[in-house]
Amino acid sequence: QVQLVESGGGWVQPGGSLRLSCAASGIQVSWYTVAWYRQGPGKQRERVAERFINGASTDADFVKGRFTISVDTAKNTAYLQMNNLEVEDTATYICSVNHNYYGQGTQVTVSS
Repeated sequence: QVQLVESGGGWVQPGGSLRLSCAASGIQVSWYTVAWYRQGPGKQRERVAERFINGASTDADFVKGRFTISVDTAKNTAYLQMNNLEVEDTATYICSVNHNYYGQGTQVTVSS
């Protein structure tokens, strides 16, 4: 059974940083496309960043180079390093493997 568990969310002031983790079991994340999505209050879910099997990655326009997606094969965990956070980044962040499996999400709140 595939399970994805996100962690690392919390409250941070604008300009701060957080690293989100997505620990996987029942699936090897390095064998599939990994993506992070987010859903803000009253908003639709949107893709934040995506890492492909060959290691290449892409991210949404609103990321503006602030976020980095990565995978640790030994730990079978995906990460989203988020720097220079903005109030607009407040959302529940959800990881996905192969666009087929999703975690429950971790809340990120950016405010002063």
